[in-house]
Amino acid sequence: MAGKSSMKQLPWVFLAVLGLIMASPVPAGAEDAATAQESDAPDPFAGMAEAEEVDVVEEEDSNDPFEVLNRFTSSLNGILRGVFLDPLADGYQTVTPEPVQDAISNAASNLVEPVSAASSLLQGDTENASAATERFIVNSTVGLGGTRDAATEMGIEARENDPGLAAGIEGVEAGPHIVLPVVGPSNLRDAPGDIATGLIPVVGVAKAVKSADDYVKNKDKLRELSEGALDPYIAEREAYEQNRRYKIEQAREAMGMDTGDAKLADGPVPLEESP
Repeated sequence: MAGKSSMKQLPWVFLAVLGLIMASPVPAGAEDAATAQESDAPDPFAGMAEAEEVDVVEEEDSNDPFEVLNRFTSSLNGILRGVFLDPLADGYQTVTPEPVQDAISNAASNLVEPVSAASSLLQGDTENASAATERFIVNSTVGLGGTRDAATEMGIEARENDPGLAAGIEGVEAGPHIVLPVVGPSNLRDAPGDIATGLIPVVGVAKAVKSADDYVKNKDKLRELSEGALDPYIAEREAYEQNRRYKIEQAREAMGMDTGDAKLADGPVPLEESP
């Protein structure tokens, strides 16, 4: 009996360890990097052989004054992924049935819904604030503590929001690109809000677990992104920034606001929606 009990606890042990490793002040961004590279977004390497004027524009658009430090941190993150995170993720997938993985993912996502609600409310998006609140209540009750996404089944669709996205929707620029230890790519606009929400005990733990779950799902795509790129650092940087811009444009479109960036109208397709 003790042996069976220990086996049942293994999925939580693996995910807890992954979550603790990834529970840096800013939750995961690695999955966003993989997300954008999956898409039809402009190739970050296109234009390398073009006119010098194009290269200057691309360099200005990158907004990466800390590139030397960012590259160093990105390299360390790659080593950490290969030595620690990937083996843990593989072990988690091996011992955890897919329905259990889905339940853990749903529960973690549900606990982050209040962040979406608060972020939407602060920017005046009462519609999404109400939907996120309703989703949290429905999934916490009918959805058995959030382990089942009952809200989506009832037609209450999710639209994730966070302080960084909320600021972007209101027109705040991303600022300099930064790479955080373990977590990966971010920028000066996104990082402070993630730090603040990560310090909230329950939400911080839920975001760490969600980050670990997202990494488990997307690690192969992240590996393909790095291995298939001429410069993995640039690919990860551009993929992250493009993905965040895409999410902002999608949110602005959903709110009936001017998207303001036509070239991203058909931007990156999130991994969970890609074919």
